[in-house]
Amino acid sequence: MTRYKLRIPAPGGRIETVVNDPGPARKGLALVAHPHPLHGGTLDNKVVQTVADTLLGLDYVAVRPNFRGVGQSEGDYDHGRGEVEDMLAIAEFVSARYPSLPWVLAGFSFGAYVQSRVRQRLPARALVLVGPAVNLFDFGQVPPDTLVIHGEHDELVPLSALRAWAQPQGIEVAVVPGAGHFFHGKLGDLKRTMERLCRC
Repeated sequence: MTRYKLRIPAPGGRIETVVNDPGPARKGLALVAHPHPLHGGTLDNKVVQTVADTLLGLDYVAVRPNFRGVGQSEGDYDHGRGEVEDMLAIAEFVSARYPSLPWVLAGFSFGAYVQSRVRQRLPARALVLVGPAVNLFDFGQVPPDTLVIHGEHDELVPLSALRAWAQPQGIEVAVVPGAGHFFHGKLGDLKRTMERLCRC
């Protein structure tokens, strides 16, 4: 396994990106997006790291960018619009280096919103939304095989709000008992839930 950091050219400028490569066993690419950049979200967020590590353990190349304006990423926050364009540019850059490997898109909170938009333009084997902030952003429709994982006691995105969005679409919600929005003390449960349900 190898780990390296890049600054990938994108519409918002160069985007700081950490890549973890499992080696020859790799079976796909996983793009993982972090929470809101104006509220402390970074690629080092513990939930983002857990999601990336879980997908790495499933033999995916885990790609974690910092959104524009975060860490060493250039540019400024753009309410999700520019962030989507940056993610698409990163996916194109990484795909050129790992041709023919399928994508999994994953995101946490605001990152889940960004990935729901990326999925409209980038074919992917799976879309994994963790704590999606459906009460704060217009997610709209997602593919029927989307995996949604949510904390039972999410204090920022009430479970009732999430179910009101998911149920009309026939999207199942995997609830992590006792977990809040940031899954404090429940990261192991999040990892096990992903491993059990991720059909990627």
